[in-house]
Amino acid sequence: MCQKGWTSGSLLTHPGRLRTPVVHGRAVDWDTAFGYVAGRLRRLRAEYGPDAVAVFGGGGLTNEKCYALGKFARVALGTSQIDYNGRFCMSSAAAAGNRAFGVDRGLPFPVADLARADVVLLAGANVAETMPPFMGHLAGARLVVVDPRRTPTAERAIASGGLHLAPVPGTDLVLALGMLHAAVVAGHLDTAYLDARTSGFDEAWRVAAQWWPERAERVCGVAAADMRRVVDLVAEAANAYVLTARGAEQHAHGVDTVSAWINLSLALGLPGRPGSGFGTITGQGNGQGGREHGQKADQLPGYRMIDDPAARAHVASVWGVEPETLPGPGRSATELLAALGTPGGPRAMLVFGSNMLVSAPDAGAVADRLAALDLLVVADFLPGETAASADVVLPVAQWAEEEGTMTNLEGRVLRRRRAMPPPPGVRTDLEVISGLAGALGVSGFPAEPRVVFDELRRASAGGKADYSGVTYDRLDAGEALHWPCPDAALQPGALQPGAGAPGAGAPAGGDAAGAAVASGPSSTSGASEASGAAAPHPGTPRLFLDRFAHPDGRARFVAVDHVEAAELPDADFPLRATTGRVLTHYQSGAQTRRVAELVAVEPEAFVEVHPDTAARAGLAPGDEAQVVSRRGTTRARVRCVPSLRHDTVFLPFHFGADGAANLLTNPALDPVSRMPEFKVCAVRLEPVAVEP
Repeated sequence: MCQKGWTSGSLLTHPGRLRTPVVHGRAVDWDTAFGYVAGRLRRLRAEYGPDAVAVFGGGGLTNEKCYALGKFARVALGTSQIDYNGRFCMSSAAAAGNRAFGVDRGLPFPVADLARADVVLLAGANVAETMPPFMGHLAGARLVVVDPRRTPTAERAIASGGLHLAPVPGTDLVLALGMLHAAVVAGHLDTAYLDARTSGFDEAWRVAAQWWPERAERVCGVAAADMRRVVDLVAEAANAYVLTARGAEQHAHGVDTVSAWINLSLALGLPGRPGSGFGTITGQGNGQGGREHGQKADQLPGYRMIDDPAARAHVASVWGVEPETLPGPGRSATELLAALGTPGGPRAMLVFGSNMLVSAPDAGAVADRLAALDLLVVADFLPGETAASADVVLPVAQWAEEEGTMTNLEGRVLRRRRAMPPPPGVRTDLEVISGLAGALGVSGFPAEPRVVFDELRRASAGGKADYSGVTYDRLDAGEALHWPCPDAALQPGALQPGAGAPGAGAPAGGDAAGAAVASGPSSTSGASEASGAAAPHPGTPRLFLDRFAHPDGRARFVAVDHVEAAELPDADFPLRATTGRVLTHYQSGAQTRRVAELVAVEPEAFVEVHPDTAARAGLAPGDEAQVVSRRGTTRARVRCVPSLRHDTVFLPFHFGADGAANLLTNPALDPVSRMPEFKVCAVRLEPVAVEP
């Protein structure tokens, strides 16, 4: 584990732990809290319609909670307005993977395969700080790191005999195009692989042909010679991987940027070849499973799309409702937050597992929108910034106090086992969802994780992310199960409509908030196991070895070209700011900023800046600076870093209040993934005025 892991147990007994429901600052019992929330939701829905209520989830929730939250929004509330903070994290990688390969799984191979790599290219990844245990898999490889900063991962690359490429923030796509050009000119194109396993190369090459390395160098700032050297390293390695992460993805053109790196990997024949490949590195604890089971605005369980009639029919049959009662796609996370409290926008929001007052772009505007709500309900275990602003706070269990499953970056389903009960007065998120549904008069929301997972299995059957063959019993027996892991007896054609919903319940008291849903428990073992008719499916640790997931079995090149960042420096804002993580903190810092051992290392917000750039702004190391963008101002301690680009400053986004980096960031969205542009915005540096 890294230090974030080995210190996390201290939060289980933290004195600031939430232990009782709070309504408008007053401690109440659970029945009172549920009754108050349900009453307000009924009135708002009656006046403004079902979309007056929004739900916001998180990529750290278990699979069971993600599934239950998506079902709760669409069945108990009837709202289309649900999304989650994974939209800020993996959405661009997911969209690029889907259009290139036909399926989105972060690593389509076991992470242990990386231990045999000769060369690994990391585009926009600082895994030495964000997930240190991952570095153990890279110990034998020469690394190439693409990052505007000379991070600890970049230092490791240099030490391994690899390279660190430091492009201008927002120009990663140009770098990838220049490298694809270099690969073709140097004769590294794997033509046999292209002919047998891909389509669309000619269209992609028409764009890349215009980006010879010297031209790309003038835009991205990386030497043409270094581009060629990296291409030679990757192409000539026996086993090579290209991996992307947030640095390549969190842009208003992040999908195209990831597609450019995929194009390079396809041109070299890497994806689907044993010992080589392309992958994306997940950013949250359940970043993979969190986007598969329905808490995303456009998806249903099993990675089904909500506007697909067949998908709606299958999931509706499991839930015991009519397909036409399910709402359609809702707003993406940033658009959802911007709509709160506006005419036609949601009037209430329920938040599970997210702290958007720190993690969302243009956080000052988000604070204004949350304040405009008639009702804000937050389920949390520590009073983060968003919980502190809520009308109702519901105390929930932590990771060691609940059962469930999570899906790691390689698509492997992991069991979370309870080590201890929650403190008195604290409930699990599933119990909260079940209690809120009951207060709304809607049945069919069990609180037992095993029962919820069994329903998830049925709902996911036949989808891209098919979990139907995964059971608690198999996981508890030690099986390593990667999706897709189907159970033939649970596939859509094997069940009659409604068969997946034994004991379906109905709303009590005629409340219009919900419809009949599945409520009955069933076996946690697959039907094929129970009958003994066939051995259970072993799961799929390696995708694409024979074919890709498109109907013709081929991977798709996508023609992409450079687009400027949504906001460029000018005379008033001459620098490019980029944000990221540091070793000692995680996400919005709501947890890690309460761990004394971690706070002792990184106690406050800081800004990294080149010494010459700091001097031009009248700043010295240790000074407090104002970093100003067109949207807001944050205060941070100056750290002078000689290796940093002169035109770039870096801020970690883990801090709140006036140290929140996302007071600066640009909510401009990728047109496909709706990912905000976290990684580049125009700023200036100023000394903090000293009061006389």
